[in-house]
Amino acid sequence: MPTRTQRLDDLPFTGRHGRLLAGSGTGWALDAMDVGLISFVMAALAVQWDLSSTQLSWIGSIGFAGMAIGASVGGLLADRIGRRQVFATTLLVYGLATGAAALSTSVAMLIALRFIVGLGLGAELPVASTLVSEFAPRKIRGRVVVALEAFWAVGWLLAALIGYFVVPLNDDGWRWALAVGLVPAAYALVVRFGMPESVRFLESKGRYDEAEAIVRDYEESAGRATTARDPGVSPPPDSGEPTAPTDTGRVSIWAPNLRARTGALWIVWFGINLSYYGAFIWLPSLLVAQGFDLVTSFGYTLIITLAQLPGYAVAAWLIEVWGRRATLATFLAGSAVAAALFGLAETPGTVIAAGMALSFFNLGAWGALYAIGPELYPTSVRGSGTGSAAAFGRLASIVAPLLVPLLLDSGGNALVFGVFAASFVVAACAAITLPEKAGTVLE
Repeated sequence: MPTRTQRLDDLPFTGRHGRLLAGSGTGWALDAMDVGLISFVMAALAVQWDLSSTQLSWIGSIGFAGMAIGASVGGLLADRIGRRQVFATTLLVYGLATGAAALSTSVAMLIALRFIVGLGLGAELPVASTLVSEFAPRKIRGRVVVALEAFWAVGWLLAALIGYFVVPLNDDGWRWALAVGLVPAAYALVVRFGMPESVRFLESKGRYDEAEAIVRDYEESAGRATTARDPGVSPPPDSGEPTAPTDTGRVSIWAPNLRARTGALWIVWFGINLSYYGAFIWLPSLLVAQGFDLVTSFGYTLIITLAQLPGYAVAAWLIEVWGRRATLATFLAGSAVAAALFGLAETPGTVIAAGMALSFFNLGAWGALYAIGPELYPTSVRGSGTGSAAAFGRLASIVAPLLVPLLLDSGGNALVFGVFAASFVVAACAAITLPEKAGTVLE
Protein backbone atom coordinates (compact mmCIF):
# COMPACT_ATOMS: atom_id res chain seq x y z
CA MET A 1 0.00 0.00 0.00
CA PRO A 2 1.51 3.38 -0.98
CA THR A 3 2.28 5.85 1.78
CA ARG A 4 0.58 9.21 1.92
CA THR A 5 3.72 10.99 0.75
CA GLN A 6 4.02 8.55 -2.17
CA ARG A 7 0.41 9.24 -3.09
CA LEU A 8 1.12 12.97 -3.06
CA ASP A 9 4.34 12.59 -5.05
CA ASP A 10 2.61 10.59 -7.79
CA LEU A 11 -0.24 13.03 -8.37
CA PRO A 12 -0.35 15.32 -11.41
CA PHE A 13 -0.34 19.07 -10.89
CA THR A 14 -3.95 19.93 -9.99
CA GLY A 15 -6.06 22.91 -9.12
CA ARG A 16 -5.27 22.31 -5.45
CA HIS A 17 -1.57 22.60 -6.21
CA GLY A 18 -2.27 25.73 -8.19
CA ARG A 19 -4.14 27.34 -5.31
CA LEU A 20 -1.36 26.47 -2.88
CA LEU A 21 1.24 27.90 -5.25
CA ALA A 22 -0.78 31.08 -5.83
CA GLY A 23 -1.51 31.51 -2.12
CA SER A 24 2.10 31.03 -1.08
CA GLY A 25 3.30 33.07 -4.04
CA THR A 26 1.11 36.01 -3.10
CA GLY A 27 2.75 36.09 0.31
CA TRP A 28 6.13 35.81 -1.39
CA ALA A 29 5.33 38.72 -3.73
CA LEU A 30 4.25 40.90 -0.82
CA ASP A 31 7.53 40.05 0.88
CA ALA A 32 9.51 41.10 -2.20
CA MET A 33 7.50 44.29 -2.54
CA ASP A 34 8.43 45.26 1.00
CA VAL A 35 12.13 44.53 0.48
CA GLY A 36 12.16 46.38 -2.83
CA LEU A 37 10.37 49.46 -1.55
CA ILE A 38 13.12 50.32 0.91
CA SER A 39 15.57 50.98 -1.93
CA PHE A 40 13.25 53.69 -3.29
CA VAL A 41 12.54 55.03 0.18
CA MET A 42 16.28 55.33 0.81
CA ALA A 43 16.79 57.35 -2.37
CA ALA A 44 13.93 59.71 -1.45
CA LEU A 45 14.99 60.15 2.18
CA ALA A 46 18.56 60.88 1.15
CA VAL A 47 17.18 64.06 -0.42
CA GLN A 48 14.34 64.93 1.97
CA TRP A 49 16.11 64.21 5.27
CA ASP A 50 19.61 64.99 3.97
CA LEU A 51 20.92 61.64 5.17
CA SER A 52 24.54 60.54 5.01
CA SER A 53 25.63 57.34 3.26
CA THR A 54 26.20 55.76 6.69
CA GLN A 55 22.62 56.47 7.79
CA LEU A 56 21.29 55.12 4.50
CA SER A 57 23.43 52.01 4.91
CA TRP A 58 21.91 51.28 8.30
CA ILE A 59 18.38 51.77 6.99
CA GLY A 60 19.19 49.26 4.26
CA SER A 61 21.01 46.79 6.50
CA ILE A 62 18.95 46.68 9.66
CA GLY A 63 16.07 44.84 8.01
CA PHE A 64 18.46 42.08 7.01
CA ALA A 65 19.68 41.78 10.59
CA GLY A 66 16.08 41.02 11.51
CA MET A 67 15.82 38.64 8.55
CA ALA A 68 18.85 36.68 9.75
CA ILE A 69 17.23 36.10 13.14
CA GLY A 70 13.80 35.52 11.61
CA ALA A 71 15.04 32.91 9.12
CA SER A 72 16.74 30.87 11.84
CA VAL A 73 13.91 31.07 14.38
CA GLY A 74 11.21 30.67 11.72
CA GLY A 75 12.77 27.46 10.41
CA LEU A 76 12.97 25.97 13.90
CA LEU A 77 9.37 26.93 14.67
CA ALA A 78 8.18 25.50 11.35
CA ASP A 79 9.58 22.09 12.36
CA ARG A 80 7.83 22.31 15.73
CA ILE A 81 4.46 24.04 15.30
CA GLY A 82 3.89 23.76 11.56
CA ARG A 83 4.65 25.46 8.26
CA ARG A 84 1.26 27.16 7.88
CA GLN A 85 1.20 28.64 11.38
CA VAL A 86 4.60 30.26 11.00
CA PHE A 87 3.80 31.48 7.47
CA ALA A 88 0.67 33.30 8.64
CA THR A 89 2.32 34.77 11.73
CA THR A 90 5.25 36.19 9.79
CA LEU A 91 2.94 37.90 7.31
CA LEU A 92 1.12 39.55 10.20
CA VAL A 93 4.34 40.71 11.88
CA TYR A 94 6.01 42.34 8.92
CA GLY A 95 2.76 43.77 7.52
CA LEU A 96 1.93 45.64 10.70
CA ALA A 97 5.53 46.80 11.18
CA THR A 98 5.75 48.14 7.61
CA GLY A 99 2.54 50.07 8.03
CA ALA A 100 3.87 51.56 11.26
CA ALA A 101 7.12 52.50 9.51
CA ALA A 102 5.12 54.84 7.28
CA LEU A 103 4.60 56.99 10.38
CA SER A 104 8.32 57.28 11.18
CA THR A 105 9.43 60.70 12.40
CA SER A 106 13.14 59.96 12.74
CA VAL A 107 15.89 57.72 11.40
CA ALA A 108 16.00 55.84 14.71
CA MET A 109 12.27 55.07 14.59
CA LEU A 110 12.50 53.90 10.98
CA ILE A 111 15.49 51.67 11.76
CA ALA A 112 13.74 50.09 14.76
CA LEU A 113 10.62 49.27 12.75
CA ARG A 114 12.63 47.97 9.81
CA PHE A 115 14.29 45.50 12.18
CA ILE A 116 10.87 44.16 13.20
CA VAL A 117 9.87 44.00 9.54
CA GLY A 118 12.97 41.91 8.91
CA LEU A 119 12.04 39.40 11.59
CA GLY A 120 8.83 38.59 9.74
CA LEU A 121 10.32 38.68 6.26
CA GLY A 122 13.22 36.41 7.16
CA ALA A 123 11.03 33.75 8.71
CA GLU A 124 8.52 33.65 5.86
CA LEU A 125 10.68 32.77 2.86
CA PRO A 126 12.22 29.43 3.90
CA VAL A 127 8.94 28.33 5.45
CA ALA A 128 6.93 29.05 2.29
CA SER A 129 9.40 27.22 0.04
CA THR A 130 9.41 24.23 2.40
CA LEU A 131 5.61 24.05 2.41
CA VAL A 132 5.31 24.19 -1.38
CA SER A 133 8.18 21.71 -1.86
CA GLU A 134 6.47 19.17 0.40
CA PHE A 135 3.26 19.29 -1.65
CA ALA A 136 4.67 19.53 -5.19
CA PRO A 137 4.55 16.39 -7.40
CA ARG A 138 7.97 14.73 -7.41
CA LYS A 139 8.57 14.96 -11.17
CA ILE A 140 8.07 18.73 -11.31
CA ARG A 141 8.94 19.70 -7.73
CA GLY A 142 11.88 21.88 -8.75
CA ARG A 143 9.86 23.68 -11.40
CA VAL A 144 7.03 24.39 -8.95
CA VAL A 145 9.39 25.88 -6.35
CA VAL A 146 11.04 28.07 -9.01
CA ALA A 147 7.55 29.21 -10.00
CA LEU A 148 7.00 30.16 -6.36
CA GLU A 149 10.24 32.12 -6.33
CA ALA A 150 9.14 33.87 -9.54
CA PHE A 151 6.53 35.69 -7.47
CA TRP A 152 9.50 37.58 -6.04
CA ALA A 153 9.89 39.30 -9.40
CA VAL A 154 6.21 40.23 -9.33
CA GLY A 155 6.63 41.80 -5.91
CA TRP A 156 9.81 43.62 -6.85
CA LEU A 157 8.08 44.90 -9.99
CA LEU A 158 5.22 46.20 -7.83
CA ALA A 159 7.82 47.94 -5.65
CA ALA A 160 9.39 49.50 -8.74
CA LEU A 161 6.00 50.71 -9.97
CA ILE A 162 5.15 52.18 -6.57
CA GLY A 163 8.62 53.71 -6.41
CA TYR A 164 8.25 55.26 -9.84
CA PHE A 165 4.67 56.54 -9.57
CA VAL A 166 4.09 57.12 -5.83
CA VAL A 167 7.35 57.99 -4.08
CA PRO A 168 8.21 61.06 -6.25
CA LEU A 169 4.70 62.58 -5.97
CA ASN A 170 5.41 64.68 -2.89
CA ASP A 171 7.32 64.68 0.37
CA ASP A 172 4.95 62.08 1.81
CA GLY A 173 5.19 59.77 -1.19
CA TRP A 174 7.53 57.37 0.62
CA ARG A 175 5.06 57.18 3.51
CA TRP A 176 2.23 56.15 1.20
CA ALA A 177 4.52 53.56 -0.37
CA LEU A 178 5.25 51.97 3.00
CA ALA A 179 1.58 52.13 3.99
CA VAL A 180 0.87 49.63 1.20
CA GLY A 181 2.84 47.19 3.35
CA LEU A 182 -0.24 46.74 5.55
CA VAL A 183 -1.67 44.40 2.90
CA PRO A 184 0.30 41.34 4.14
CA ALA A 185 -1.25 41.72 7.60
CA ALA A 186 -4.72 41.21 6.12
CA TYR A 187 -3.48 38.41 3.86
CA ALA A 188 -2.27 36.49 6.92
CA LEU A 189 -5.89 35.49 7.56
CA VAL A 190 -6.12 33.93 4.10
CA VAL A 191 -3.00 31.87 4.77
CA ARG A 192 -4.11 30.77 8.22
CA PHE A 193 -7.57 29.58 7.22
CA GLY A 194 -7.27 28.87 3.50
CA MET A 195 -4.07 26.85 3.11
CA PRO A 196 -3.28 23.26 4.16
CA GLU A 197 -0.62 22.17 6.63
CA SER A 198 2.24 20.00 5.38
CA VAL A 199 1.30 16.31 5.28
CA ARG A 200 4.87 15.33 6.17
CA PHE A 201 4.81 17.65 9.18
CA LEU A 202 1.45 16.28 10.36
CA GLU A 203 2.71 12.71 10.11
CA SER A 204 5.85 13.59 12.05
CA LYS A 205 3.55 14.74 14.87
CA GLY A 206 1.30 11.69 14.72
CA ARG A 207 -1.67 13.65 13.34
CA TYR A 208 -2.56 10.98 10.78
CA ASP A 209 -6.26 11.74 10.41
CA GLU A 210 -5.52 15.34 9.38
CA ALA A 211 -2.79 14.18 7.00
CA GLU A 212 -5.11 11.61 5.41
CA ALA A 213 -7.89 14.16 4.90
CA ILE A 214 -5.51 16.51 3.08
CA VAL A 215 -4.14 13.76 0.84
CA ARG A 216 -7.65 12.66 -0.08
CA ASP A 217 -8.57 16.23 -0.90
CA TYR A 218 -5.65 16.43 -3.33
CA GLU A 219 -6.50 13.03 -4.84
CA GLU A 220 -10.09 14.11 -5.42
CA SER A 221 -8.79 17.25 -7.12
CA ALA A 222 -6.87 14.96 -9.50
CA GLY A 223 -9.95 12.80 -10.10
CA ARG A 224 -8.43 9.77 -8.43
CA ALA A 225 -10.38 7.34 -6.27
CA THR A 226 -9.08 7.04 -2.74
CA THR A 227 -7.78 3.56 -1.99
CA ALA A 228 -6.11 4.34 1.29
CA ARG A 229 -6.99 3.28 4.81
CA ASP A 230 -9.58 4.94 7.01
CA PRO A 231 -8.26 8.41 7.93
CA GLY A 232 -8.43 7.78 11.66
CA VAL A 233 -6.29 4.64 11.58
CA SER A 234 -2.55 4.82 12.22
CA PRO A 235 -0.35 3.21 9.55
CA PRO A 236 0.62 -0.45 9.93
CA PRO A 237 4.20 -1.14 11.07
CA ASP A 238 5.35 -2.27 7.61
CA SER A 239 3.82 0.66 5.67
CA GLY A 240 6.94 2.75 5.60
CA GLU A 241 5.18 5.58 7.43
CA PRO A 242 6.00 6.75 10.94
CA THR A 243 3.79 5.10 13.56
CA ALA A 244 4.47 7.73 16.23
CA PRO A 245 5.75 11.28 16.37
CA THR A 246 9.39 11.20 15.35
CA ASP A 247 10.79 14.29 17.06
CA THR A 248 12.86 12.06 19.34
CA GLY A 249 14.76 10.92 16.26
CA ARG A 250 15.64 14.38 15.02
CA VAL A 251 18.99 14.59 13.30
CA SER A 252 21.39 17.48 13.07
CA ILE A 253 22.02 19.39 9.86
CA TRP A 254 25.70 18.92 10.76
CA ALA A 255 25.44 15.11 10.99
CA PRO A 256 28.19 13.32 9.03
CA ASN A 257 25.90 12.59 6.08
CA LEU A 258 24.57 16.17 5.92
CA ARG A 259 27.46 18.45 6.90
CA ALA A 260 29.04 18.75 3.43
CA ARG A 261 25.78 19.81 1.78
CA THR A 262 25.00 22.16 4.68
CA GLY A 263 28.37 23.89 4.37
CA ALA A 264 28.07 24.24 0.59
CA LEU A 265 24.49 25.52 0.86
CA TRP A 266 25.56 28.14 3.41
CA ILE A 267 28.33 29.37 1.10
CA VAL A 268 25.91 29.72 -1.81
CA TRP A 269 23.43 31.58 0.36
CA PHE A 270 26.13 33.94 1.63
CA GLY A 271 27.49 34.71 -1.83
CA ILE A 272 24.16 35.31 -3.52
CA ASN A 273 22.89 37.50 -0.67
CA LEU A 274 26.01 39.66 -0.62
CA SER A 275 25.81 40.36 -4.33
CA TYR A 276 22.06 40.64 -4.79
CA TYR A 277 21.26 42.94 -1.89
CA GLY A 278 24.43 44.94 -2.24
CA ALA A 279 23.52 45.70 -5.85
CA PHE A 280 19.74 46.07 -5.82
CA ILE A 281 19.19 47.82 -2.48
CA TRP A 282 21.60 50.53 -3.61
CA LEU A 283 20.68 50.54 -7.32
CA PRO A 284 18.45 53.68 -7.42
CA SER A 285 20.92 55.58 -5.23
CA LEU A 286 23.91 54.47 -7.32
CA LEU A 287 22.19 55.68 -10.48
CA VAL A 288 21.49 59.04 -8.86
CA ALA A 289 25.18 59.24 -7.89
CA GLN A 290 26.10 58.64 -11.55
CA GLY A 291 24.20 61.80 -12.50
CA PHE A 292 20.71 60.54 -13.29
CA ASP A 293 17.84 62.38 -11.63
CA LEU A 294 15.55 60.60 -9.16
CA VAL A 295 12.71 59.86 -11.57
CA THR A 296 15.10 58.63 -14.29
CA SER A 297 16.93 56.35 -11.87
CA PHE A 298 13.60 54.90 -10.71
CA GLY A 299 12.61 54.36 -14.35
CA TYR A 300 15.85 52.54 -15.14
CA THR A 301 15.38 50.37 -12.05
CA LEU A 302 11.88 49.49 -13.24
CA ILE A 303 13.19 48.41 -16.66
CA ILE A 304 16.01 46.38 -15.11
CA THR A 305 13.51 44.67 -12.78
CA LEU A 306 11.44 43.43 -15.73
CA ALA A 307 14.29 41.08 -16.71
CA GLN A 308 13.72 39.07 -13.55
CA LEU A 309 10.62 37.40 -14.99
CA PRO A 310 12.29 35.70 -18.00
CA GLY A 311 15.17 34.73 -15.69
CA TYR A 312 12.77 32.75 -13.54
CA ALA A 313 11.01 31.26 -16.57
CA VAL A 314 14.22 29.91 -18.08
CA ALA A 315 15.42 28.58 -14.71
CA ALA A 316 12.06 26.84 -14.15
CA TRP A 317 12.44 25.04 -17.48
CA LEU A 318 16.12 24.14 -17.12
CA ILE A 319 15.85 22.89 -13.54
CA GLU A 320 14.04 19.73 -14.66
CA VAL A 321 16.10 19.40 -17.86
CA TRP A 322 19.63 20.07 -16.61
CA GLY A 323 18.97 19.41 -12.94
CA ARG A 324 19.20 21.67 -9.88
CA ARG A 325 22.98 21.78 -9.50
CA ALA A 326 23.85 22.59 -13.11
CA THR A 327 21.11 25.24 -13.35
CA LEU A 328 22.16 26.94 -10.13
CA ALA A 329 25.87 26.97 -11.00
CA THR A 330 25.23 28.25 -14.54
CA PHE A 331 23.03 31.12 -13.43
CA LEU A 332 25.52 32.08 -10.72
CA ALA A 333 28.30 32.15 -13.30
CA GLY A 334 26.14 34.30 -15.59
CA SER A 335 25.48 36.63 -12.66
CA ALA A 336 29.24 37.02 -12.14
CA VAL A 337 29.78 38.11 -15.76
CA ALA A 338 26.80 40.48 -15.67
CA ALA A 339 27.97 42.08 -12.40
CA ALA A 340 31.42 42.73 -13.83
CA LEU A 341 29.90 44.33 -16.94
CA PHE A 342 27.58 46.51 -14.85
CA GLY A 343 30.54 47.84 -12.92
CA LEU A 344 32.06 49.07 -16.19
CA ALA A 345 28.84 50.46 -17.67
CA GLU A 346 28.63 54.25 -18.07
CA THR A 347 26.09 55.10 -20.78
CA PRO A 348 22.32 54.65 -20.31
CA GLY A 349 22.26 51.82 -22.86
CA THR A 350 25.05 49.80 -21.23
CA VAL A 351 23.68 50.43 -17.74
CA ILE A 352 20.26 49.06 -18.73
CA ALA A 353 21.68 46.13 -20.73
CA ALA A 354 24.09 45.00 -18.01
CA GLY A 355 21.48 45.58 -15.32
CA MET A 356 18.92 43.47 -17.15
CA ALA A 357 21.48 40.68 -17.58
CA LEU A 358 22.22 40.84 -13.86
CA SER A 359 18.50 40.66 -13.06
CA PHE A 360 18.00 37.74 -15.45
CA PHE A 361 20.81 35.54 -14.15
CA ASN A 362 20.67 36.55 -10.51
CA LEU A 363 16.97 35.89 -10.04
CA GLY A 364 17.16 32.65 -12.01
CA ALA A 365 19.85 31.56 -9.54
CA TRP A 366 17.59 32.50 -6.64
CA GLY A 367 14.85 30.28 -8.05
CA ALA A 368 17.17 27.29 -8.37
CA LEU A 369 18.53 27.87 -4.86
CA TYR A 370 15.09 27.81 -3.25
CA ALA A 371 14.27 24.64 -5.18
CA ILE A 372 17.36 22.75 -4.09
CA GLY A 373 17.40 23.74 -0.41
CA PRO A 374 14.38 21.82 0.97
CA GLU A 375 15.39 18.70 -0.99
CA LEU A 376 18.66 18.35 0.91
CA TYR A 377 17.14 17.51 4.31
CA PRO A 378 14.74 15.01 5.92
CA THR A 379 11.35 16.21 7.17
CA SER A 380 12.37 16.58 10.82
CA VAL A 381 14.99 19.24 9.99
CA ARG A 382 13.83 20.49 6.60
CA GLY A 383 12.61 23.81 7.97
CA SER A 384 15.67 24.16 10.19
CA GLY A 385 18.05 23.32 7.36
CA THR A 386 16.62 25.80 4.89
CA GLY A 387 16.07 28.42 7.61
CA SER A 388 19.61 28.23 8.98
CA ALA A 389 21.11 28.54 5.49
CA ALA A 390 18.90 31.58 4.85
CA ALA A 391 19.91 33.03 8.21
CA PHE A 392 23.60 32.65 7.40
CA GLY A 393 22.99 34.28 4.03
CA ARG A 394 21.27 37.20 5.70
CA LEU A 395 24.54 38.00 7.46
CA ALA A 396 25.86 38.87 4.01
CA SER A 397 22.80 40.98 3.27
CA ILE A 398 23.50 42.93 6.47
CA VAL A 399 27.11 43.55 5.45
CA ALA A 400 26.41 44.35 1.79
CA PRO A 401 24.60 47.72 2.14
CA LEU A 402 27.26 48.84 4.65
CA LEU A 403 30.05 47.70 2.36
CA VAL A 404 28.91 49.54 -0.77
CA PRO A 405 29.82 53.11 0.38
CA LEU A 406 33.29 51.94 1.44
CA LEU A 407 33.92 50.23 -1.89
CA LEU A 408 32.58 53.23 -3.80
CA ASP A 409 35.03 55.54 -2.05
CA SER A 410 37.92 53.16 -2.75
CA GLY A 411 37.32 52.24 -6.37
CA GLY A 412 33.93 53.37 -7.65
CA ASN A 413 31.34 51.17 -9.33
CA ALA A 414 34.00 48.96 -10.90
CA LEU A 415 35.28 47.83 -7.49
CA VAL A 416 31.76 47.46 -6.04
CA PHE A 417 30.56 45.16 -8.78
CA GLY A 418 33.93 43.44 -9.11
CA VAL A 419 33.53 42.27 -5.51
CA PHE A 420 29.99 41.13 -6.26
CA ALA A 421 31.21 39.23 -9.33
CA ALA A 422 33.84 37.44 -7.24
CA SER A 423 31.17 36.53 -4.69
CA PHE A 424 29.04 34.95 -7.42
CA VAL A 425 32.04 32.91 -8.61
CA VAL A 426 32.64 31.49 -5.11
CA ALA A 427 28.93 30.65 -4.81
CA ALA A 428 28.99 28.89 -8.20
CA CYS A 429 31.94 26.74 -7.11
CA ALA A 430 30.08 25.73 -3.94
CA ALA A 431 26.91 24.96 -5.91
CA ILE A 432 28.76 22.40 -8.03
CA THR A 433 29.43 20.30 -4.90
CA LEU A 434 25.75 20.02 -3.86
CA PRO A 435 24.06 16.63 -4.41
CA GLU A 436 21.63 16.39 -7.32
CA LYS A 437 18.08 15.64 -6.14
CA ALA A 438 16.03 16.06 -9.32
CA GLY A 439 13.23 13.51 -9.51
CA THR A 440 13.99 11.95 -6.12
CA VAL A 441 11.59 11.42 -3.23
CA LEU A 442 11.97 13.85 -0.33
CA GLU A 443 13.66 12.16 2.63
